[in-house]
Amino acid sequence: MGIIVTGASGLLGTALTEALRAEGREVVRLVRRPARGPGEVSWRPGERLSGLDALEGAEAAVHLAGASIGDRRWSEAYKRELVTSRVDSTRTLVGALRELSSPPEVLLSASGVDFYGDTGDREIDESAGKGAGFLADLCGRWEGEAVRAEEAGVRTVLLRSGLVLSKRGGALSRVLPLFRMGLGAPLGTGRQYWSWITVADWVGAVLHLIREREVRGPVNLTSPSPVTNTEFTRTLAKAVGRSAMPIPVPAFALSLGLGEFARAGLLPSHRVLPGRLADSGYRFAHTRLDAALSAVL
Repeated sequence: MGIIVTGASGLLGTALTEALRAEGREVVRLVRRPARGPGEVSWRPGERLSGLDALEGAEAAVHLAGASIGDRRWSEAYKRELVTSRVDSTRTLVGALRELSSPPEVLLSASGVDFYGDTGDREIDESAGKGAGFLADLCGRWEGEAVRAEEAGVRTVLLRSGLVLSKRGGALSRVLPLFRMGLGAPLGTGRQYWSWITVADWVGAVLHLIREREVRGPVNLTSPSPVTNTEFTRTLAKAVGRSAMPIPVPAFALSLGLGEFARAGLLPSHRVLPGRLADSGYRFAHTRLDAALSAVL
């Protein structure tokens, strides 16, 4: 049985698709252009999905579609795109799954640790409630559309991902040139916690959650060892053979340069632990940041 993947051309979708195909699994990619073969279905999030026959009998659906959080400055128009690209696409996909005579056994739908809001230095797991702020509200609406798949008997897992470490894309690849020039510096106070996971562990966790049929609801995709931004900065600088700048970048300067994204995406603290993932028996390949960065880079 195949695996349906949306957002398959992104960092996580590409890595997951490669891993599935390496296992000999069939992948059906939902793409926002004309389909180029039997392994693709064209769709427009927000519109009724056609080509449902290709989705019948799939083992799982992994929903990763959504506009990038950190690639652009947040205008009001782009904030609306961040919401609609996630909420509308999830509503469309779940609506299509509910029409199938043989829907997937499980839907794994992307979300983020931003769901919890700024949690300071408190360690939290999936038992924590939704926090405040734009990204927390976005995650709440996003997840609210995904869990409607349960009404059709589809086990639903909400993938609350932390910072995914990869040199092929995402936040790490964008800051690496600065760190390699010796210009890496803590952000704001540097005391805010960053919850991270390597792309290898992220893919491994998703494959694990497809198989673990008793797991449903929110699952934190983060390593067991969140670190402060200052520690992250020093460890990354050391990994590329440089020293970190001793003076942090002030919060006001980040806000001037990056706008609301800095205040909502870089400065809040998320000391998030993977409680349900660990309880389900997943074994991390990387639990220490220094070893993780060495493996990634």
